[in-house]
Amino acid sequence: MNDEGGGSDVSVEEEMVAEATESPENVPLSADPEGKEDGERPPGTSQASPEEFTDTKHESLFSLETNFLEEESGDNSSLKASQDPFLQHVNKELKEKEIQAVATNPKTTHELKWPILGQLVFSSKFQKLETFKPPKDIDLKSLHLQKPLESTWTKTNSPFLSGPQKSSSPFTPLQKELFLIMNSYRDLFYPESTALKNGEEIRHVYCLHVINHVLKANAQVLGNNSRHRSQKFGVGDDDDFRDQGLTRPKVLIVVPFREAALRVVQLFISLLEGDSKKKIIVSNKKRFQGEYGSDPEERPPNLKRPEDYEAVFVGNIDDHFRIGVAILQRSIRLYAPFYSSDILIASPLGLRTIIGGEGEKKRDFDFLSSIELLIIDQADIYLMQNWEHVLHLMNHMNLLPLDSHGVDFSRVRMWSLNNWSKYYRQTLLFGALQDAQINSVFNKYCVNMQGQVAVRNVPMTGSISHVLVQLPHVFQRMEAENLASVIDARFNFFVNKILPQYRDAVMSHTLIYIPSYFDFVRLRNYFKKEELNFTHICEYTQKSGVSRARHFFLQGEKQFLLFTERFHFYKRYTIKGIRNLIFYELPTYPHFYSEICNMLRATNRGEEATWTCTVLYSKYDAQRLAAVVGVERAAQMLQSKKNVHLFITGEK
Repeated sequence: MNDEGGGSDVSVEEEMVAEATESPENVPLSADPEGKEDGERPPGTSQASPEEFTDTKHESLFSLETNFLEEESGDNSSLKASQDPFLQHVNKELKEKEIQAVATNPKTTHELKWPILGQLVFSSKFQKLETFKPPKDIDLKSLHLQKPLESTWTKTNSPFLSGPQKSSSPFTPLQKELFLIMNSYRDLFYPESTALKNGEEIRHVYCLHVINHVLKANAQVLGNNSRHRSQKFGVGDDDDFRDQGLTRPKVLIVVPFREAALRVVQLFISLLEGDSKKKIIVSNKKRFQGEYGSDPEERPPNLKRPEDYEAVFVGNIDDHFRIGVAILQRSIRLYAPFYSSDILIASPLGLRTIIGGEGEKKRDFDFLSSIELLIIDQADIYLMQNWEHVLHLMNHMNLLPLDSHGVDFSRVRMWSLNNWSKYYRQTLLFGALQDAQINSVFNKYCVNMQGQVAVRNVPMTGSISHVLVQLPHVFQRMEAENLASVIDARFNFFVNKILPQYRDAVMSHTLIYIPSYFDFVRLRNYFKKEELNFTHICEYTQKSGVSRARHFFLQGEKQFLLFTERFHFYKRYTIKGIRNLIFYELPTYPHFYSEICNMLRATNRGEEATWTCTVLYSKYDAQRLAAVVGVERAAQMLQSKKNVHLFITGEK
C-alpha cells in the first residue's frame, strides 16, 4: 500500500463523464414557490455523481472487529481511566426515571463570565447543573489526550502560538477555554467564529477533540478484542465488553464547502503524524486532493471583494459532498464506506441527498444512529444555502437503525440499545452570528446529559456605526400578534404604509433589500400585478439579467430594484445609482447593513441631501436590531411608545 492512494481509483476522465451525466433531481437548494424564473442555480452549488467512489480495498485492514490493540499503546491504568472525561461520559449510566423526567423538567440555567469567551450560559434539563471556571494554566497531562496527540498537537497548532506564551501553553487563550468545555462533553454553541478572524484556530481545536475521541473509542474496542481473545470461554461477564454503538460512525462533521473538508482531513493527518519521521499511511490521498483541492488559477483575476468574502469563498466551494474516514491507530482510510467509517465529513446538501425524504425508495440514515459527537461548523452559511437541510439532518439524528448492519449486540452499550444515544451525543455548534434559527436548533435538539454551554455576548455598538455616508435612517416598527403572523403583517405594512411614499417618480433609484427568498417572490408578483416600474436581482438571476438590471437601475429607467440577501452573500457586487434604500427586513449579517448603506457613495453626484433609508422591524427582530443599532438602543426602540425612530449617520 503506497502513501499516495489505493488502486481502485476511477480515472479522472471517467469521473468527468459521471459528473456530466448526473441526475438533476439532486439539488434541492431553495424551495421556490413560483418556479425559478431565471433558471440558474445559485453559485457554489453543485451536484454529486450518482455512483460515488468508496474504497473497498482496505476493508479488513481498518476493521474494528478483526484488529487488536498493539501492546505498546495501551497504558490503561485504572487510575488514569477513572478520571478520563471520555470514559466518565460513556460509562455513565442514566436511569429510566431520569430520562422520563427530562420531558417535564424545567431547564435550569446559570450565567458565568469567562475571561476570553465572555458571557456563558450553562443549562441542563437533567437534575443537577454543574458549572466550572477555567483554571489559569492547564497542563497537557491533565487533559487525558490519547497518544500521540500530546506531542503532535503543539506542532500542529504552532501557527497560532507566538510570542511569550508559546512556552507556557500549547493552546491560544480562546482554544484553551473552548477545549475545556469540549473535553467536559457538554454541548457548546459559539456564535463568534468567523472565517476571517478565528475560524481556523477553532477548527484546529475541534479536530483535536475529534481525533482524541475516536482514538480513545477505538482503543477501547481493540483492547477489549484482545482481552476477549485471551479470556477463557465462559469466564467473566460479557457486559464488561460493551464498548460501541449500533453502527460504527461516531463523529459527524458538517462543513459548507469542500475546502473545509480538505482542511479538516489535513489536520487529522497532521495530528496523527506530528513531526515523527514515520509517515502515516493515508489511503486514497491523491484522489482526495484531486476532488477536494482547487486550482489556484481558476480564481477570477482582480475582482475586488471584501476580506470576509475572500475568507469564506476560498478554494473549492462545491457544496455537495460526503466522505467517510476510518482511523486505526496511525493510519487513515479516506473514502471508507459509511458503515466502516469512524468520522463522516459532509455538507448539509450531501447529507440531504442520502437521507432522502418521506416516500422516497432509496434512503438511508442508519449511519446517524450512533453519532456521539456532532460538529456543525460555519452554521450561518447554511442559512444562505438551505436551512431546511440542517433541520432535516437534526430530525434524523440518533434514531434506532432499521437494519442491524452486522453489529455484535453483545458489544453494544446499553444506552445505545435503549435508544438513549441522543442524551449522550455532544453537539458543537459554531457560527458567525447570534441568530434565532441557529439558537432554536441548539435549544431544541441538544439534550446532552452533561448540559449545554452557550456563549451569549451582546453587541454594545451596532454595525450602523460603520455607515460612512450622510444618511437619515428611519426605523419603522410594525406590530404583529405572533411570530406566525409577522410575514403577512410585514407585507401589509410595506404595501399600505411604506410603498405609497415611494410611488412618486421623485423617489426614483430605490433599492429594496429582501433577506427572505419567499418575501422576494411575493413582492415581485405584487410589483408585476401593480405594473410598477421595477427590475429585480436574486441568486437565480443569470449573469446577463444581472447586468441589464444594474444598467437600467443606474440610468433611472427602472424606479425600483428588488434585491435579495443571498445574491449579495454570494456575489457581493456594488450596486450603483441607489438614492433611496428600503430594508424590507433587517439583514441576517449585521455588516451587510453598513455595506449596503455605503453603496450610496458609489455614484455621488451631489444629491446626498435627498438620500433616504427606511428600515422595517418588529419585536421579533430583537437580535438583528441589536446587531445593527446596539443593544441599549434596540431595547429603547422595542419598548418605546413611538413607532418611528430616526438615526443620522456621517454628519461632518
